[in-house]
Amino acid sequence: MTSPDSPARVHFDPYEMEPAAFYRVLNSVVVPRPIAWVCSRSADGVLNLAPHSFYTVACVDPPVVQFTSVGRKDSLRNVEATREFTVSLTPEALFEQINATGTDFPPGTSEAEACGVRLEPSERVGVPRVAESPVAVECTLHSTVRLGDSTVVFGRVQTISVWESAVRDGRPRIEHLHPLARLGGNEWSTLGEIREIRRIPYRKWEEDPSIGEALRSE
Repeated sequence: MTSPDSPARVHFDPYEMEPAAFYRVLNSVVVPRPIAWVCSRSADGVLNLAPHSFYTVACVDPPVVQFTSVGRKDSLRNVEATREFTVSLTPEALFEQINATGTDFPPGTSEAEACGVRLEPSERVGVPRVAESPVAVECTLHSTVRLGDSTVVFGRVQTISVWESAVRDGRPRIEHLHPLARLGGNEWSTLGEIREIRRIPYRKWEEDPSIGEALRSE
């Protein structure tokens, strides 16, 4: 129930809407989404490069990342066949190429070649990475989970390679990565303003009640 002091809301019921219509709503509220630029190889040796914006970290120990294939796309079929793939970060400088690799090319087409994306050999897996991306995550297939019309692909991270110029104090620095993110519809996003804030330990709240009071008064 909406509070009298709250703005009016529009409700989107997935059980009353067509899946495609609800998909557009869901994509517009789960934002911004990082993009997995997945490179895979078919059993016949054909390379595929495609952006997947349902992407995140699944586990740290063991290190596992995940992306979702909506429908049975080439990325999914290839990973099932060869059990390895790479995920390259999507940098601003390759905006046009990243978008173009999402084109529904016919089977057997190398998106990287068609879109002018240079690939280079990886360190631990037989699938290449994007040469002009500052970060590449090399994975072997951990498992897949089928959910309705989609399949979640879990990749066991074998290594992460980062441009030396983008590493400072032992970790990749966001100001050197310039990642793109996906929003709703045809909208994309760049990094924008970077904010830093430390998490407040509970003992600090106990020691200083004004912390909570200041937040509640805002």
